[in-house]
Amino acid sequence: MDGWGLVVPLREIVRAPGERVLRFPHPGLAAHVSSYVAHDLPDAGPNSWQVTPLSVLTWVIDFEAPVRRPEGDGEIPDSPVLGLRDRPLRVGQAGASRGIVVSLTPLGSFALFGIPLRELTNSTIAASDLLPAGELTERLAEAADWPARFGLLDEYLAARVARGPGLAAPVRYVWDRLAAGPVRIGDLADEIGWSRQHLNARFREQIGLNPSTVGRITRLNRVLALLNRASSLSWAEVAHLGGYSDQAHLVREFRALTGYSPTEAGQPAGLFVAPGHGA
Repeated sequence: MDGWGLVVPLREIVRAPGERVLRFPHPGLAAHVSSYVAHDLPDAGPNSWQVTPLSVLTWVIDFEAPVRRPEGDGEIPDSPVLGLRDRPLRVGQAGASRGIVVSLTPLGSFALFGIPLRELTNSTIAASDLLPAGELTERLAEAADWPARFGLLDEYLAARVARGPGLAAPVRYVWDRLAAGPVRIGDLADEIGWSRQHLNARFREQIGLNPSTVGRITRLNRVLALLNRASSLSWAEVAHLGGYSDQAHLVREFRALTGYSPTEAGQPAGLFVAPGHGA
C-alpha cells in the first residue's frame, strides 16, 4: 500500500515500514484540493488492498512506481488518475513506492483536467494522457524535502485551476448540498429549477456519477470517518449518526459499496483508514 489516501480495509494489507506525510493545501485551494499525502515506502513484498468509493478523485504522482494490477485483466499505469467510483477496486501491488497522492474535489478535477468527469468514472488513467505534468514530476522529485514539494504543488495547482473551466453553477450547488449531508434529490431539482431527469444528466456529465449515487458515497465516507474518530460506537449508533434508516440499511449500503458487510470486514475499531490519511 503506497499511501494513496484511500479508504482501505486494514485486514487486506500489512503496514510496510516507511515514511508518510499528510499535508492540507493552501487555504486558497481548499475548494479544489482535499489533501496531499506523501509516501516513501520500501518493497515489502506483494500485497493487495481495495479502493472503496470516495467523494474525491485521486492523482498519484509517482517518483518511484510499484507494479500495480487491478483484480482481473489490465494494469494500472504509473502516475494514475482515479475517477469517482460507484464500486470497489481491488489492487495487487509489488515494489517500492515513492511519490505524492493528490486528492481532488470534482471542482478541482474539472478545472485541472478540463474534461467532463464522466470520462474518468470507474477508471484509472495515466495523468500524462490528461495534462502535461512531466516537468512538474521532475521538479517535485528533485526538490529538497516534502514541504518544498507541497509548496510546488500549491503553486502549480493554483495556476492550473485558475485557468480551467468551472462546473455549471447548479451542478456545483447540488454537489455542495450533497457533501453537506443527506438531502432529497427531488428537492434539489426543485431548488435549481431543473427536472430531476435533466439534473441527473447534467450532473452525471460533469461529475461522473448521478446525484443519488454521490449522496450514497458521501454518506458512507462520513460513516467511515466517524468510525475512525469514535471506534467504541455500536453499529446501530453508527447507522443512526450516519443518516441511515436502521442498521440493516447501513449493512446493505456498506456491502454494495465496499464488497463487505461491516461484520465480515471486522469490528469498528481501527477498521478503516480515513480518506486522505494514507494507510
